[in-house]
Amino acid sequence: MAASLQGKLALITGASGGIGKATAIALAKLGCSIAVHYSSARDTAEALVTELIQLPGGIRAQAFQADMGDYDQVRALYASVVDALGHPDILFNNAGMSGPKVGPQGDIETVSLEDFELTWKVNTGSSFLLTQLCVPHMVAQKYGRVVFCSSVAAGTGGVVGPHYASSKSAMHGLVHWLAARYAKDGVTCNAVAPALIEDTKMMGDTADAVRKLIPIGRLGRSHEVASVVEMLVTNAYLTNKIIVVDGGLTPSAF
Repeated sequence: MAASLQGKLALITGASGGIGKATAIALAKLGCSIAVHYSSARDTAEALVTELIQLPGGIRAQAFQADMGDYDQVRALYASVVDALGHPDILFNNAGMSGPKVGPQGDIETVSLEDFELTWKVNTGSSFLLTQLCVPHMVAQKYGRVVFCSSVAAGTGGVVGPHYASSKSAMHGLVHWLAARYAKDGVTCNAVAPALIEDTKMMGDTADAVRKLIPIGRLGRSHEVASVVEMLVTNAYLTNKIIVVDGGLTPSAF
């Protein structure tokens, strides 16, 4: 029997492209209404909304703008979603930034404190804040799904730099605390940790040498990550997990 999210509402940050867009489409096909967050790509977000509301099932969808590096805008984003569509039942903390690319052989002193703090604020701080805002309603209704978009860099150090890797690994501590705390309230919390997904801004100019690192011989695709998020959202018994989606790059979970 196919899973159904009929009547549920998902808030997806960074939904205007790549993994966020693919996830919005996947969940909408299960009957889930979507709050589409974007930072600057308004036309792309509005086009996605048009695509979503044309799907069968009569779902609702609306675009909401916010700079995830500004906590006041994040609070306003949440308030706007609640006012327009209601309280989110599902939160996919997907928005993020890489910051300056230092590389695995770079020097830590090339990362400014300002870049470090901004990367953490966008990737981790705003995700924490949105979760903090969404969880009370989830607990009250005894149903909620929180998913973070981490990265394989959280467990390996990655190819960007210490600012990015540490901002992603911090998510894992959030997952473990939240999952343990709210499991009995019907709220699950997990993370998906992709590596080298081709149709995203971060991997837009990937060298062949990087591609050859992947055992299956190609980069991942956004819909392949979205299918894991769909699993995490529709499985009530799956919580406190970090699911790695990396084409076999790492031999086990971290």
